[in-house]
Amino acid sequence: MATINLKTREIEAKIVYYGCGRGGKTTNLEYIYKTYKKQVTGDMVSITTEGDRTLFFDFLPIGLSKIRGFDVKIQLYTVPGQVQYSSTRKLVLKEVDGLVFVADSLKVRREKNMMSLKDMQKNLKEYGLSIFKMPLVLQYNKRDLANEGFPMLSIEQLDHDLNRQLKVPTFPASALKGEGVGVTLKECLKLTLKSLKKQFQEG
Repeated sequence: MATINLKTREIEAKIVYYGCGRGGKTTNLEYIYKTYKKQVTGDMVSITTEGDRTLFFDFLPIGLSKIRGFDVKIQLYTVPGQVQYSSTRKLVLKEVDGLVFVADSLKVRREKNMMSLKDMQKNLKEYGLSIFKMPLVLQYNKRDLANEGFPMLSIEQLDHDLNRQLKVPTFPASALKGEGVGVTLKECLKLTLKSLKKQFQEG
């Protein structure tokens, strides 16, 4: 649930980029940080764990409507994808308001994508949250590697594996080239703000 700061008249919400190790979560955030400089407040913080990182920074969704006269500030987070960092992933998901699941399009990562999505669902459940009710967007990353001859999962296969029940918006992407990064974030921001407005109306 978002935090309300009465003093600064801000609502602080949290969007987490989730997915298996080396799938492109960090690359997404690094691209956003670099490209949307005007909307970034403060520095990007990187907590390095062995072979993986957790990143976060504050992001102002300029041009998006206020909620009850309050400005909305978003914190963007990544989780470490490697299996051994399960407790860190769960911790980062605490009080999450929106999610981007970054799936790796390489064929060899098929199993890891599905395991990671199950892991996210399980961690959300432990906080009393349902994956089916969360603002969620799926990004199918590394689509550009098809041109380099890597065996790839088709969009249809990824949809079947990850989105058959969820039926959420999906975006093909190449985070390294910045393709699909902006639209993924925009859609997640839109869904998150819609959800926050609903919560504040009910509250």
